[in-house]
Amino acid sequence: MAIDSSWGAEADKERWNQKYETGNYLFGRDPIQFLTDHVDLLPKGTALDLAMGEGRNGVFLATKGFQVTGVDISEAGFKKAQVLASEKGVTLTTVVADLEQYTLPPNTFDLIICTYYLQRDLFPKIAMALKPGGMVLIETYTVDHLQYRPKFNRTFLLERNELLAVLPGLRVVRYQEVDTGQEAFASILAQKPTPTKK
Repeated sequence: MAIDSSWGAEADKERWNQKYETGNYLFGRDPIQFLTDHVDLLPKGTALDLAMGEGRNGVFLATKGFQVTGVDISEAGFKKAQVLASEKGVTLTTVVADLEQYTLPPNTFDLIICTYYLQRDLFPKIAMALKPGGMVLIETYTVDHLQYRPKFNRTFLLERNELLAVLPGLRVVRYQEVDTGQEAFASILAQKPTPTKK
């Protein structure tokens, strides 16, 4: 497990470690439905799971044959991710890092996923880190979620249709905004174009 952490992130790391050190999986052990619904559209190969947490989505991808690297600030989350991976008979590469400082290598990944973590300056970096033909899958809460959690910091909520405008040069494959009556979120699957031969 690689370590790449800055002092400014220590409070954030401690907060998430405390959340994840409970016995249960905070967000469950099953992947998000948008991922399972569209897994057959995803290009196989290397996958990067940003803000992996306890690994529910990354482990699912590993069971589908992806080589998965997860990045998160919490070692406690990764411990649970590795337990889940072991139970499913797969392996993960994990990198403990502050995503506000983490550098995404260009043209490296076939798939990048980021769920329920919003850092807007990551969007263009994600686009650059995809291989041509690679895909990105993002899902997180929208401003409509405030009706269910009024104290949620609006800074970390998507505006309506925001995801449609923030992935430069990528083609939208699927997009949805959902209000379940208990939570509200948006999901997108987008693809980096393959250069056309002249």
